[in-house]
Amino acid sequence: MKIYTYTHPREIESVIEVPIFDDNGQIAAISKRIYDNRLKKALDQFFDYRYFLKYEVSNKSGEKSFTIKKVIRRGKLWYEGFDHKIGKKYIITYENWKMAIPELTITDGVIKIQVNKQMEDWSEFLFEETLAARWKAEFLNDQFYMTLQIDENSPIQNVEFYIAISQAALFVGA
Repeated sequence: MKIYTYTHPREIESVIEVPIFDDNGQIAAISKRIYDNRLKKALDQFFDYRYFLKYEVSNKSGEKSFTIKKVIRRGKLWYEGFDHKIGKKYIITYENWKMAIPELTITDGVIKIQVNKQMEDWSEFLFEETLAARWKAEFLNDQFYMTLQIDENSPIQNVEFYIAISQAALFVGA
């Protein structure tokens, strides 16, 4: 498994750049919550910083690699992710929405990855019922410590993909 770690401030509305470190302590990616304009940022405060949700994850050179945003239309909620490296769009939807902790499904129309979200343990990304990756957040000393592990057999090896989806859908959530 490839292992990545990072810390995030307790404030989910934080827009600081968050470096993602590989298991050698080198920066592998950079995550940042972004707002399209000041009005959206101001309005988001009224919605507990969970309405205008958009993350951008760059590679270690600072080039935009993966973007994810929350979409709400006609009472439905989903996320749209875009891999800038390969030009591929992903849709992330909630399954079993009425359950306390719903499952997420990630698809590009060809592959399908199920995410079993856990609040205090590992959230697992499953491809064909096999572990592809897992992500965990722990709150210690007034900040979050996150760990991402990607299995070497995962169909997607892009750390930016998993970080963006984890930040938007698992960390901030609905």
